[in-house]
Amino acid sequence: MLEVAAVDTVMRALADPTRRAVYERIAARDEVTVAELTRAVDVTQGAVSQHLKSLKLAGLVSDRPQGRNVYYRARPEGLAPLVDWMDHYGAFWRERFAGLRTLLKEIDP
Repeated sequence: MLEVAAVDTVMRALADPTRRAVYERIAARDEVTVAELTRAVDVTQGAVSQHLKSLKLAGLVSDRPQGRNVYYRARPEGLAPLVDWMDHYGAFWRERFAGLRTLLKEIDP
């Protein structure tokens, strides 16, 4: 069975459009600082920091402090609960499409 808490946490973290944009910016780069993210998404540094905290708690990003900067990196494995959840329902759709294919062959041989 799927771990519901993990799926809920990832979905909640990615539900916010700004947070999703922050995650996408991080995922597109190897590493990125809070200052770079703040310039890219046009919100305050405090807001970006809150979004990063949610992404980190969901396991979607990791951070690496270096001097006065903190570098963030995407953790693709953090999406695993969401991918597992989608795979679970993918089986449902594969069965439905297989049934539809069979029905269409019966209607128009």
